[in-house]
Amino acid sequence: MRYLRPAALLAAALVLLLATDGTGASAEVAARAAAPRIRTVTLPDRGGPVRPLETWSGPAFDACTAPPLDTLRAWRGASPYGAVGIYTSGSQRGCGQPRLTADWVRQVRAMGWRFLPVHVGLQAPCADLSRKPKRIDPAKAAEQGREEADEAAQALRSLGLAGGSPVYLDIEAYPMRDPACGQAVVDFTLGWTAGLHAAGYRSGFYSSLDSGISDLAAAARAGSSPMPDALWYARWDDQVDTAGSGGLAPDLWSFHQRVHQYHGNVEETFNGATLAVDRNLVDGPTAG
Repeated sequence: MRYLRPAALLAAALVLLLATDGTGASAEVAARAAAPRIRTVTLPDRGGPVRPLETWSGPAFDACTAPPLDTLRAWRGASPYGAVGIYTSGSQRGCGQPRLTADWVRQVRAMGWRFLPVHVGLQAPCADLSRKPKRIDPAKAAEQGREEADEAAQALRSLGLAGGSPVYLDIEAYPMRDPACGQAVVDFTLGWTAGLHAAGYRSGFYSSLDSGISDLAAAARAGSSPMPDALWYARWDDQVDTAGSGGLAPDLWSFHQRVHQYHGNVEETFNGATLAVDRNLVDGPTAG
């Protein structure tokens, strides 16, 4: 018989006690450990994946409100950026968009800028966001995702952004304690993707690498569908690449399907024009 040290004997006794205390606690713990955080969900995708107008690679910035035309003219030749993130729709956008019109899009496009459209709607049920109080209902998550996709597609059309353009669903960071919360985010995103495909647009998804992106990656591994066509992951590590920052495997969303937000909340000035921006590197679908 193998010798057990006193500490090992004590640990073994505790395991035996849990297994035989008659409460079923050990079985419950084991069941929780065995259950995956994200389960497989498959929704109808009648529109199917939409062919992108094009993919684009290069530096991009996003700002809370659509920048003035004069600022974009000043930046176009002097800054390293070639694309701008714009908050095109959603009931929980953080800033007003007084300049964001179809004419603004037309003029900015004529300057040579690309667009990363963003939709900010319902957030994770467990999110701690006082300024974004509207939450996904886990019982209706997929339906709510489709509804928000319809809203986003209508906004893209009104701005003159053609079919095949992407729009990125903005799900802010949320705690990972409750698997049901992550599942609600996944279900909502599947509905969002199916709805956008039906409307003729590409589905994008933005979130923290440690929460929303992690749960979407788990859903992809589980075989859930339809998955977003592109991921925009936030990890402020100043790594100017789309390699996944150690949290997104190289075989997921690997065919020009990534945007990395690598630095946030910085003021930059070019040709005398200053903006507060987040910095991004794009290797994926944009609108133009």
